[in-house]
Amino acid sequence: MSWLETLRTSWSAVHSHALRSTLTVLGILIGIAAVILTVGLGLGTQKDVSAQISSLGSNLLIVSPGSSTDTSGTRGGFGTSASLTIADAEALDSDVNAPDISGVAAEKTTSLSLEANDTNWTTTVTGTTTSWLDVRQRTLAYGDFFTEDDDTDSAAVVVLGSETADELFGTQNVVGQSVVIDAKSYEVIGVLESAGSDSSSNLDDVAVMPLSTVANDLVGGTTSSAVSTIYLQAASDTQLSAAYQEAETLLLNLHAISDTEDADFAISSQDALVSTATAVYATLTILLTGVAGLSLLVGGIGVMNIMLVSVSERTREIGLRKALGAPPWAIRRQFLIEAAILGLSGGLLGAALGVVAAVTLPGVIGSSIVVSPPAVVLSIGVAIVIGLVFGVYPATRAAKLAPIDALRSE
Repeated sequence: MSWLETLRTSWSAVHSHALRSTLTVLGILIGIAAVILTVGLGLGTQKDVSAQISSLGSNLLIVSPGSSTDTSGTRGGFGTSASLTIADAEALDSDVNAPDISGVAAEKTTSLSLEANDTNWTTTVTGTTTSWLDVRQRTLAYGDFFTEDDDTDSAAVVVLGSETADELFGTQNVVGQSVVIDAKSYEVIGVLESAGSDSSSNLDDVAVMPLSTVANDLVGGTTSSAVSTIYLQAASDTQLSAAYQEAETLLLNLHAISDTEDADFAISSQDALVSTATAVYATLTILLTGVAGLSLLVGGIGVMNIMLVSVSERTREIGLRKALGAPPWAIRRQFLIEAAILGLSGGLLGAALGVVAAVTLPGVIGSSIVVSPPAVVLSIGVAIVIGLVFGVYPATRAAKLAPIDALRSE
């Protein structure tokens, strides 16, 4: 019997029991769709996390203050002390001290209420330098950013985030309007383009002002020279490690600290954040894929069960074909092809269902699902292999039937 004839006969046998074949395929279909969605969800989540981290800026290092200890001896977490200063940021911005650092933006943040047109809104007020836009990779939707002269003169100007502008004015094009912060009026000179959120804050709900303005008018006190965070931009991806070493060495020297374990600051990088997030989601993806794989196992057992039933029902047919001279390998090949057809059908339908779900579900669950072509192709291949593997025993059993016994069966 030729391959074409074997394929035709196998398809006829599968098609003649359409309902039974459909129920058998269903187990593989669900397993394949689950695998594609699980892998896609893992890749999509990694993509979302990476995008959020990248929104902080390119080649970014984040320097945070260390922990503080109050008079009762209670220690706060990292970021609670006032160990970083404007002088530290200026030293890091020197080409001589740190040649691999191309940009520095210090931030002093506080939460304050803004008022405009009888409307108030509490947001994060950030004092920073003119390099902030470039280092944080932010752009303006309207107006301008403040200048060096504004920072020098502690000018009463503010740049609003898009969400902050909406909450205060009901629109984003508010250049020239005024907001009141702590009983003082500040002119809105610009509105930031929307940037979404990062892992800890809403990047669109912010009011950005000259560092000197925040330090002198809104915070003041003995910690007026302290900053909340210093953002460092490495000259390139390949120089990120060198920039990290330069920043760490310089700050240790400035703070008269000899041992890195005693450092009153912490430096983190995008690479570290991305690597950690990727490792977490890779582990989760493997776990969920394993669970989805159980569906494929159940589907494979279903294929074996149906093929064994098929062998029992077609015992006389097998005996007749053997009596007419069909060799065992021909019988075995026919049943294996029937099992492969069931596996392929489940794989193709499952892949189609998985792709359709990956396109439609993100709008429902609010998370990206990335369809991986290699995963789709591999899933279909796995479905065929499952059909073949679980069809081996029924096919072998059919091939070993003695013709005389098979013909005697009812």
